Amino acid sequence: MSCRLSVNLNKIAVLRNSRGGVEPDILRAATTCLDAGAHGITVHPRPDARHTRHDDVVALSALCDARGVEFNLEGNPFAPPREGYAGFVALCELVRPAQATLVPDADAQLTSDHGFDFVRDGASLAPLVARLRALGCRVSLFADAGCDVGAAAAIGADRLELYTGPWAEAFSSGHGAEALPAFAATARAATDAGLGINAGHDLSQANLGAFLAAVPGVEEVSIGHALIGEALYDGLATTVSRYLAIIDRAG
Repeated sequence: MSCRLSVNLNKIAVLRNSRGGVEPDILRAATTCLDAGAHGITVHPRPDARHTRHDDVVALSALCDARGVEFNLEGNPFAPPREGYAGFVALCELVRPAQATLVPDADAQLTSDHGFDFVRDGASLAPLVARLRALGCRVSLFADAGCDVGAAAAIGADRLELYTGPWAEAFSSGHGAEALPAFAATARAATDAGLGINAGHDLSQANLGAFLAAVPGVEEVSIGHALIGEALYDGLATTVSRYLAIIDRAG
């Protein structure tokens, strides 16, 4: 099966929240992406509600259920609940996303910038992974290239999401070829260990094709920041279609 595209809509919520109100409408954006052929929708609600909020999660989950597409909910499973944020696992219990992607991001981080240390965090992650899988969620763990794949597999998740920020940075600086072997080796090791492979962070139209050509077995990419930025110039539906064309060529 060809790699699938899940569109991350956090940046739509950032723009909406900058003025308050309901525009731009995150549900309309999600519908536009799905109408253009996207295979699913991703959001990463944070405890400080800086972009997607509890009500967005509920509404987007209902839309994805109605359309029969994947809803991928990202978040830090260790972040405590607070006013307006029920906690990541509680949100998953409420909406039962098709996929729950666990990410080790702290409140102060501007964006996700590293994967889990599976040796250090494995004992804490394992019961949460089991709890999410019992809900019917496919569970993916945010991972750095070169991570301990054996330790990751022992936690019991279904997939790893390779953190591709270093790839994007290397590509932009003209050193992409030097970064790819570590991603490819990690993907092969994960597949051998029975884990599926996702990828995400700073993937763009410029760098996605080369990544997919070199890294075997990528089942899903989650793309938000670059896609929404590119859509400002070319339109959301057109941009989604261009990503799908890149994925088709790589497949």
